[in-house]
Amino acid sequence: MTARSILLWSPSAIVFDCDGTLMDTEQHWQEARNITFRQFGLTPPTGFADRAKGVHYSECGALMAKETGKPDLADELAGALLTTFTALVDEDPVTMPGAAALVRLAARHVPLAVASNCPREMVESCLDRAGLLSAFSHVVVAGGDVRPKPQPDVYRVAARLCGVPPEEALAVEDSLTGMESARRAGLRVIGTGQRPQSPEADLADLWVPGLADRQLVRWAHSRFGA
Repeated sequence: MTARSILLWSPSAIVFDCDGTLMDTEQHWQEARNITFRQFGLTPPTGFADRAKGVHYSECGALMAKETGKPDLADELAGALLTTFTALVDEDPVTMPGAAALVRLAARHVPLAVASNCPREMVESCLDRAGLLSAFSHVVVAGGDVRPKPQPDVYRVAARLCGVPPEEALAVEDSLTGMESARRAGLRVIGTGQRPQSPEADLADLWVPGLADRQLVRWAHSRFGA
């Protein structure tokens, strides 16, 4: 599907990523990673932030351990990372520009879900403090039999819970890891942020700078504004 054709399409459900898409938490993850590295006396490898974006915190801990040559610290790093991130988010939960308006508009017309690699308590707490939790019919997180992104599980489950086939649902994502998950599940994808100069950019049908993008806002009002 081309960017033009996705803007002529009406999804039967929308599934949003949380971190970096609805909530401005990527800055918190970056700070939490830096703090955790310092706590363990480790130096962040060059480019680590890009490789860690959208990765489940337990896998991020393993990546931190591997890339610093400390494989035995994987569990400790993951635990410290999650604890630090949770504290930072509790202090400063902020929505991404345009997120609240888009969610509230779309929620009046189609079922909405969240698909996240973060723990459920954290996702629900963030959305609740932002006044958005009630807009979502379902919150799907990794855990148990539901594998984290980039596996397709969270998006596949979210579409099913919304009562629609995956191909009738739209995913809204900011990370390539999440876009791969949604694409593998069969959803169409809008990517937010700067389009990367790599073949992986094609994981999204449409790229927009953010949820306040004028093109996206016009599309939303044309589909859900009545």
